[in-house]
Amino acid sequence: MLLLTVLAGFAAGGSLIVVIGAQNAFVLRVGLLRQHVLPVVAICALSDAVLIFAGVAGVGALVRAAPVALEIARWAGAAFLIGYAVIAARRAFRPGALEASAAPRMSLAAAALGCLALTWLNPHVYLDTVVLLGSLAATHGDGGRWLFGIGAAAASAVWFSALGFGARFLAPLFARPVAWRVLDGAIAVLMLTLGVSLLVPR
Repeated sequence: MLLLTVLAGFAAGGSLIVVIGAQNAFVLRVGLLRQHVLPVVAICALSDAVLIFAGVAGVGALVRAAPVALEIARWAGAAFLIGYAVIAARRAFRPGALEASAAPRMSLAAAALGCLALTWLNPHVYLDTVVLLGSLAATHGDGGRWLFGIGAAAASAVWFSALGFGARFLAPLFARPVAWRVLDGAIAVLMLTLGVSLLVPR
């Protein structure tokens, strides 16, 4: 039963985390460029773990009761995502900057701040991890909810590690500038879509 609870958390966490989003796109690009992969993967996995266990501890109720905080995160996240979309679009339209070997090296601080912003300024992250996973964990009782959280956090760590460190196997494909153009174009569309979606009232 204990193992089944952990596996249930792993499956639930994986189903939410694997969905293509801004955070995953950022990790993929960092992995392809092989720049600060370990710190970025660690930030993503640890951030998710903090949010998941906050939800398991019952913080989801506080998140639902604090619409002002989510509203601030919504506007800040929208501004960041739209700004990042503009940067990605500029990269896509400048072929000379698309070769992996010629790409400007991102500083560790820039990579860390970008990763943190894409994680913590996205209101959907709070709804998925803190509220949804927290609610699912609660159905497993006082003891089982922590095992469920461990499984969900493990899914996050496995996914981001595979995405970040596995991206290098796509290097032959991205040896061609056109592949970088397509990737950055897709990232621009994704970021813009997510940013605009945050601005649409629900």
